[in-house]
Amino acid sequence: MGASMGVALAHHGWRWTDDGQFELTARVEKATLGNPHGVLIMDAEGSKWEVEVGQPWRNEQAGLSDSMLAKGATLTIVGKRSADAKEQRMKAERIIIDGQKFDLYPERLPDGKK
Repeated sequence: MGASMGVALAHHGWRWTDDGQFELTARVEKATLGNPHGVLIMDAEGSKWEVEVGQPWRNEQAGLSDSMLAKGATLTIVGKRSADAKEQRMKAERIIIDGQKFDLYPERLPDGKK
């Protein structure tokens, strides 16, 4: 995973994502949280996904704690998928845990705050 993590860290911003809304429900295998943003390695029924979450301040502002994103947690991620369909990578705009929504980028969500 080391090489792919380096690739993900080089993709700050949104230019690498497509325009559509994408949703993924999966279990956290590994969480690397901190600056410049957090990265979760997720297992979706045997398929590995790399999910970029917010910076520590953004996660906190959304109401998320590091323990909520820990290994074993099941999350539904709503956001933008990589524009390269071969990559199983996405950037989270919203994280849903047990039905509760945590909006990292509410201004980017169709039903979020403007």
